[in-house]
Amino acid sequence: MNARVDTQVLSHLSNRHLDALEEETIFILREVAAAFERPALLFSGGKDSLVMLKCAEKAFGAGRLPYPLLMIDTGHNFPEVTDFRDQRARELGAELIVRSVEDSMARGTVRLAHPGESRNVHQSVTLLEAIEELRFDALIGGARRDEEKARAKERIFSHRDSFGQWQPKAQRPELWTLFNTRLQPGEHFRVFPISNWTELDVWQYIDREAIALPRLYYAHPRQVVERKGLLVPVTPLTPPKDGEVVQTRQVRFRTVGDITCTCPVESPAATAADIVIETLAANVSERGATRMDDKTSDASMEKRKKDGYF
Repeated sequence: MNARVDTQVLSHLSNRHLDALEEETIFILREVAAAFERPALLFSGGKDSLVMLKCAEKAFGAGRLPYPLLMIDTGHNFPEVTDFRDQRARELGAELIVRSVEDSMARGTVRLAHPGESRNVHQSVTLLEAIEELRFDALIGGARRDEEKARAKERIFSHRDSFGQWQPKAQRPELWTLFNTRLQPGEHFRVFPISNWTELDVWQYIDREAIALPRLYYAHPRQVVERKGLLVPVTPLTPPKDGEVVQTRQVRFRTVGDITCTCPVESPAATAADIVIETLAANVSERGATRMDDKTSDASMEKRKKDGYF
């Protein structure tokens, strides 16, 4: 698609619905602040958490967030993303709490099957330990229903039992905008204010609000290998296997997470507006196109969520 056609498409693409989505998100963020004693906002430095953070700024004002930012670090995150996370927290004057999977490994609560195993799934253990340590009663996350079918099942205010588990068959109804926030001792909520947003909505909002993102989200040259239909980045943690051909491609990341399970897609998109155009034509969800950990089985995400995953 050439630049002239891109401009024509964008000029006919309405973003008026973003006001309603933003209003809903701000309402939910304020509801959490009012209903819970010790909430926290899960903040990775990724695009969804940055959109949520922008809405939180509008809800409470810059430098006035009523809850801390919490990051569960696998130790294998992209340094560009963690650096950006730290920068944004400083700019906002927000309290940033980081808990590491490596600390859980040192305590013996996380044990890897082998040194090369992805630590992504083990974040659940570290997160539950942080909840117990810091007595959080609500964690605000940036998950969206369009990402994956298990997330499509989940309520905006998602109840977790005293073991930190999600029970998909025992969810509370959410009629109109009435949220049941009752908790028993030891229980907590996961709250997803941008549940009703799509990947396209997120990129339209990033474009409209001029939200700064880590450079990984935009086109850049990177060494990759093709593996099981994905472009796997070549890093010390994900080296090429025997027989694989290393290529330098122009790629971008649709989602960022643990290096060991997150893959880029080939793309020339250098701006948020370019990505809006690409997203219009996408027929595979961002997790389906880029996450190795979602390829293990059709129910892999649901199983992880039952065990306490985000």
